Amino acid sequence: MKTAEDARGARSEGPREIGLCLLCGLPAAGKSTLARALSHRLREERGWAVGVVIYDDVMPDAFLEEPSQWKLLRQELLKYLEYFLMAVINGCQMSAPPNRTAALWEDFISCLKDQDLISSAALETQSCYLLTKISVSRPLFLILDDNFYYQNSLGFCQLFLDCPLETCLQRNGRRCRALPAETIHLMARKIEKPNPGKNAWEHNSLTIQSTPCSSEASLKLTDLLLTALENPVKYIEDNVEQKETDRIICSTNVLHQADQTLRRIVSQTMKEAKDEQVLPFNLKLLAEELNKLKAEFLEDLRHGNKKYLCSQQTIHISDVISCFHYEKDNIVQKYFSKPH
Repeated sequence: MKTAEDARGARSEGPREIGLCLLCGLPAAGKSTLARALSHRLREERGWAVGVVIYDDVMPDAFLEEPSQWKLLRQELLKYLEYFLMAVINGCQMSAPPNRTAALWEDFISCLKDQDLISSAALETQSCYLLTKISVSRPLFLILDDNFYYQNSLGFCQLFLDCPLETCLQRNGRRCRALPAETIHLMARKIEKPNPGKNAWEHNSLTIQSTPCSSEASLKLTDLLLTALENPVKYIEDNVEQKETDRIICSTNVLHQADQTLRRIVSQTMKEAKDEQVLPFNLKLLAEELNKLKAEFLEDLRHGNKKYLCSQQTIHISDVISCFHYEKDNIVQKYFSKPH
């Protein structure tokens, strides 16, 4: 593992080579096994930095009893991945999202540390994580299971594991964290193999059998990854003026929604403070702090001062509300004990 000093000084020259390989297939088709084998090959044979992120491996066991939370937690994990990618692209430290699920974030950070992508000397107490020299000075390939999709200027490819349903059911039955057989049957009816002729984004795709790769399959897979890495997907700016107009309209709408929503949050918080019998003098101080915070958030949205929303590329009202709640709760704790 590299030192923090090494990580600070590790900035790549020129555009970064970053690829993303999406593994698709039924549960128990062998995606995790293939991902780890592929990661080992790419490190040993190519000297690349590789990050394997398998949703089921990163998800803490505690959440297995809450299937209703899975979709939300997948989206949260995708946001973590975006924070890491933006740090790699910009050659800077990775910051922690202001609102995060502690157990999920810890498992994600451990996953990156175990693969030598962030330094063990990370400044966790400051919610900042130093990238290793390996992660910012070599071509980087991320290998993800089919719960993820990240849209950016990355080399993208898709690998589909074609495994018989009965084999998947047998393997799943031997797992400690087995899925219901009905779930796998349902997925088998809905899953589709890549179709490059129909979907342009699936142009770099390869279907292989869920068995040890032959020499021919290994060569095809290597060619697929190299092609993806050397040909990052570029999203065309079709109409710059229209996009700028749309952005202004969107920003105006978000500003209006934020103003109304933050007012309601402040009003509700003051009502709760009164119910908690906070002293009048402290109520006055609390109101001043909350209104100042609201004004600063709206100023961020109006003029892009980036005091609170610095990590956002595109601002959504849900992001504003989440960040505001986080900062508001820090203020509230000084005046009364509010349940979260």
